[in-house]
Amino acid sequence: MDKLKEVTPKAQGPYSQTVKANGFIFCAGQIGINPVTNIVVEGIENQTHRVLKNLQLVLQEAGSNLDKVVKTTIFLVNMADLVKVNEIYASYFKKNKPARATVGVNSLPKGVLIEIDAVATF
Repeated sequence: MDKLKEVTPKAQGPYSQTVKANGFIFCAGQIGINPVTNIVVEGIENQTHRVLKNLQLVLQEAGSNLDKVVKTTIFLVNMADLVKVNEIYASYFKKNKPARATVGVNSLPKGVLIEIDAVATF
C-alpha cells in the first residue's frame, strides 16, 4: 500500500488558510478532506483525525504548530459525537489544552461532520 505524502490542504473557497497578525496565526476552519485526493474521509473518527492533521499542516506552513494553539472552535453536526471527538482531540493536545468552544450546527461544507478552526502563536 502506497503511503500518501502529506500536503497542506488548499482553501475550499475565497479565503486564506492562515493569516498572521500581531503575533498570532488565525487558521481557517479545517474539514476532514484528504488534501491529496480532495475527498472527504468517512466517519466522525476519521474526519476528526483528518481535521486535526490538516490543522497541523497549515500551522506548520505558517511557522507554528499545535503546541502553540491558544484557542479552537469545534463545529459539530451531531453533538452526540462529542465524546469521540474529545478523545481524539485530547490525543493531539497533550502538552497544552487550548481554550475552546464547541458549537452544534445543522450542516457544514461538503457534508462533513466536523470543522475546527484555531488561533495560535508563532
